[in-house]
Amino acid sequence: MTGDHQTLALVLFGVFVAVTLAITTWVSRDRHGSAEEFYAGGRLFSPMENGFAIAGDYMSAASFLGISGLIALYGYDGMLYSVGFLVAWLVVLLLVAELVRNCGRFTLADVVAARMAERPVRIAAGTSSVAVSVLYLVAQMVGAGSLVALLLGGTGEAARTWTVIGVGALMVIYVSLGGMRATTWIQIVKAVLLMAGTVALTVLVLVRFHGDVNSLLSTAAERSGHGSAFLGPGLRYGGDWTARLDFISLGLALVLGTAGLPHILSRFYTVPTARAARRSVVWSIGLIGGFYLMTIVLGFGAAALIGPAEVRASSASGNTAVPLLALDLGGGAGSTGGTVLFAVVAAVAFATILAVVAGITLASSASVAHDLYASLRRPGRRQYGEVAVARVAAAVIGAAAIGLGLLASDLNVAFLVGLAFAVAASANLPVLLYSLFWRRFTTRGAVWSVYGGLVPAVLLVLFSPVVSGSPEALFPGVDFQLFPLQNPGLVSIPLGFLAGWLGTVTSPEPPDEARHAETEVRALTGAGAV
Repeated sequence: MTGDHQTLALVLFGVFVAVTLAITTWVSRDRHGSAEEFYAGGRLFSPMENGFAIAGDYMSAASFLGISGLIALYGYDGMLYSVGFLVAWLVVLLLVAELVRNCGRFTLADVVAARMAERPVRIAAGTSSVAVSVLYLVAQMVGAGSLVALLLGGTGEAARTWTVIGVGALMVIYVSLGGMRATTWIQIVKAVLLMAGTVALTVLVLVRFHGDVNSLLSTAAERSGHGSAFLGPGLRYGGDWTARLDFISLGLALVLGTAGLPHILSRFYTVPTARAARRSVVWSIGLIGGFYLMTIVLGFGAAALIGPAEVRASSASGNTAVPLLALDLGGGAGSTGGTVLFAVVAAVAFATILAVVAGITLASSASVAHDLYASLRRPGRRQYGEVAVARVAAAVIGAAAIGLGLLASDLNVAFLVGLAFAVAASANLPVLLYSLFWRRFTTRGAVWSVYGGLVPAVLLVLFSPVVSGSPEALFPGVDFQLFPLQNPGLVSIPLGFLAGWLGTVTSPEPPDEARHAETEVRALTGAGAV
C-alpha cells in the first residue's frame, strides 16, 4: 500500500479510537459503580438503541472480512455462512430473548441457577462462557492483524503482533473504565459506520455492473477459474463425505450457536422489560439481514473485480478481500478515490473489531466475576467487589486472547467464529433450553449438559485438522489429528443434549417442580423479573 493509504487510514483509526475513548471517559465520570451499571448499563437502553448494539455485537470482523473473503474464494459455499448467521436469529427471537430477559440478571448462569443449586451450575456455565468468549476474541484478533498487515504494506510479524497487542489493550480500557454503557454506545456508533460503509461499497459494485446481478455472477465465475461450479454447491464442502458432513456440522453450529453466545445473551439485560428485549431483536434482525445480503454482493464483487488468485495472494484465508475491493472500486492503487475508500473501509473494519472485542470481553469478565468468583470465594478470606474482579478478569482474558490471536494468525476469521459457535451450541444452548422448557431438569443434568458439550467440543477441535495434520493447521509440522471434521458441532451438540438428559434421569435428587413453576411464570409473564 502507498504512504497515502497508510497515513489516511491511520488518521481515521486514530479518530475512531479517540471518539470511543472520549465516550468511555464521559460515561465513566457519572457512573456510580454498581454491578447493575457495570454489567447492564442500568437497564436504560431503548429497544432501538439495543437493537443497533446487538447488530453491532453480531456484525463482527468475521462477517465483514471473513464471509466476504470466503465467498470471493469459494463462491456459493462461502455464501452459506451468511445464511447460517442470519437464520440463527429466528431461534433467538422465538425461543430465548424474552424468557432470558425475565429469568436472569446479568449472565447465562443466572437463568439456569434460578431453579438449580447455584454453586455447581454457576461454575459450569461460567467456565463455558469464558471458553466461548476467548474463541470468539481470537477471531477478532486475527482479523485485526490481517487488516493492519495489509494496510502497512506487508505481512510482517511485527506489525501483526503490535496490532493485536494494541487491540487487546484498548478493549481492556473500554471495559474497565466504561462497563456496559460505554460498550453499548461504541457498538451503536460502530453499527452505523459499518452499515454506511457496506451500503456504499454494495452500491459501487452494482453500479460497476450497471445493476446487472447476472453479469456480476458470471464475471465472478469466469475469473474464479472454476467456471459455473463457482456458483453451485460443492467447491469447499462437496469433495467427499467428510466435506459434506463438515458442512452439516458448520450449519448446525451457526444456526444454534447464536442463542448460546454470552455477549449476545447479556444484551437482553440492558433493556427495562422483556417486551423491549423482543423488540430489540426485531430491530437487530432487520439490520443484520440487510448486512448479510450485502456481504454476498461484496464477496462476488471481489471475485469478479479482484479475482480469487489476487485475494489469496494477499491473504491465504481471504480476510483482505473487502479492503482490496474498496481499493479497486475507488479507482485502483495510487488513485485518490482508491486511497480514500480503502482507508475508510479499513477504518470501519478496525472499528468493528474494537467494538466487538469490547462486548465479548465484558461478557466474559462478567462470567468470571459474577459466576466463577462469586461461587468459588471462601468465607473468612478477604472479599473483593464483583466489579473490581471483573476489571481484573478483563485484563487476564485480554492477555489470553492476544496470545491465541498471534498463534492463529493465518486462519480465516469466519471459520474461527464457526468454532466459537459450535462450542456455544454444544455447551450453552442445551442447558439454556432444558432450564427454560423441561420440568424434570435437575442440577446434575445442568452440570452434565454444560461439560458434556464443552469438553467434547474442545477436544474434537484439538484433534481436528484445524490444529494439526494439514498444511493450513495451527501446527502444520505435526500430526495428531484423530477427528476428520473441522467443525465439531455435528458430534458435540447432540452430546450436550444427551448429557443433560442422562444427568437428569440418573440424578438422585427429585426435580424441584415448585421452583420450575415459579421460573416458568416469571419467564412467561415477567412477574418478579429484575
